[in-house]
Amino acid sequence: MLKKHAPATLRNREAIADILARELPESGTVLEAASGSGEHAVFFAARFPALQWQPSDADPEALASIAEYREDARLENLREALLLNAAEAVWNVPPMGAILCINMVHISPWAAAEGLFHGASEKLAEHAPLILYGPYFEEGADPALSNLEFDASLKSRNPSWGIRQLADVTALAHKAGFTLSARHTMPANNLMLVYRRV
Repeated sequence: MLKKHAPATLRNREAIADILARELPESGTVLEAASGSGEHAVFFAARFPALQWQPSDADPEALASIAEYREDARLENLREALLLNAAEAVWNVPPMGAILCINMVHISPWAAAEGLFHGASEKLAEHAPLILYGPYFEEGADPALSNLEFDASLKSRNPSWGIRQLADVTALAHKAGFTLSARHTMPANNLMLVYRRV
């Protein structure tokens, strides 16, 4: 059994999809960076049949899981997953209409976030969105206890991981030619951030 299961997927996919319906283009290809198990990819491909959905991941076990879910789903708009490490300087992918990245920025070194914005700047046209989902710390806002505990847990597993400051992510976005166009408050103390190329 190659399929992986991420329990949070079932809890957050509807809320994420509701925002994606407002932020994604009507047609084109969406690159999902760090697709993980593949459960989101199947759900979103079914939810948005006019879009081509391109999953990707750096982990061979994740790619195998995505392939299993894709085989079962048999959706015409769900593409075969690509091996992609967001931190790599060159992404071997074609131009995209949008990029979605769920729960990667805090569970990876900062270099992955840098690579994500650099790669997006190379693959997205003007005004196309790079959409992030996950927990962030915001200046002037008291962090939720659950996020503080999660941050400590992440850093105990890998010192290069951790919940990022929203200001740092947005500064990184500006350097790559993006502006923050929308901030959506999500359940369980998460945010969806929409950055668009300017």
